[in-house]
Amino acid sequence: MLLSIKTQLKLNKVQRVLMSKHAGISRFTYNWGLATWQALYKDGYKPNHRVLRTFFNSDVKTNPDLAWLKEKGICQKVTEFAFEQLGDSYKRFFKGQSEYPKFKKKGKSTNSFTINAGGKPIPVGGTRIKLPTIGWVKTYEGLPHVTASKLTISERAGNWYISFSFEQNHEPIADKIPVVGVDLGIKELATLSTGVVFNNPKASKRFRKKLARQQRELARKVWGSNQYLKQKFQVAKTHKRVSDIRLDATHKATTTISKNHAKIVVETLNVSGMMANHKLAGAVADANFYEFRRQLEYKSKKFGSELILAGRFYPSSKTCSSCGYVQDMPLKERIFNCGGCGISIDRDLNAAKNLVLLG
Repeated sequence: MLLSIKTQLKLNKVQRVLMSKHAGISRFTYNWGLATWQALYKDGYKPNHRVLRTFFNSDVKTNPDLAWLKEKGICQKVTEFAFEQLGDSYKRFFKGQSEYPKFKKKGKSTNSFTINAGGKPIPVGGTRIKLPTIGWVKTYEGLPHVTASKLTISERAGNWYISFSFEQNHEPIADKIPVVGVDLGIKELATLSTGVVFNNPKASKRFRKKLARQQRELARKVWGSNQYLKQKFQVAKTHKRVSDIRLDATHKATTTISKNHAKIVVETLNVSGMMANHKLAGAVADANFYEFRRQLEYKSKKFGSELILAGRFYPSSKTCSSCGYVQDMPLKERIFNCGGCGISIDRDLNAAKNLVLLG
């Protein structure tokens, strides 16, 4: 199966500048291609990213103003993938999957670029990677000894990360629990039918006051000044901290569930509908419902488990897990008091036990 990994790079000042140059070239190439595409379309032509790449390469050879693109230490594959990204953007637009491609702006768009070794596999492993043309870079954590066809490097809140995909056989694990129901919630991240509960760190709520204070300070700065950029960086760091806490909790929960259970039954939630409720939107976003299910989908394949999705209208919260009696359960009620058999059980645990029946 195809797996992906993303980890932080350990760069010195010279390497950080080099990464910024590559990201800048990628952004410039993308914008050049978008502007040329629009001009050709107005003249009645139907361009594609391969034609634009040919025009661009010819322009770089003859135009002295673009000589900086061939600076020493720059991997020329950056421009190739920038045009591919532009082509993919147009494909999604024509299929109705996204909006019309927009120009990338420095400081507002994500700094990233993709490179390869001209079709040759790139060996990866340990805490050092040799990037094509760029040279050796270090990572904070050890990587599996595999090969990758291409590498993507991106920047977030001042830190640079490397990501790539690689082939790996799934890892079947013996002595798994036959089946488990997983109830996702706002109060708790996930409740299993076995009684195990994964706590929701509620990162957004923890950092809400700090973010509000930092954003007020940012609003008082002169736009574009050094103090503005410094404060903007602080806001970005706090947002990254919130995201990292949320993602860490999700990864730990989904890995534990996928490793230790042969069948996993999880409910299908209408996340977009829940986000439309302004009273619940913040809490729903903090619970990471979509990412939780996405991770379960690929980790269940990795560890040889089976993932079963319950129907959206399956009444797991309204049904008694002991006798099957169905009753209304307002969201504010956290204990399920059955009107049939009289049992009292935690609302989330009751739902998880009902999900097991589908497995």
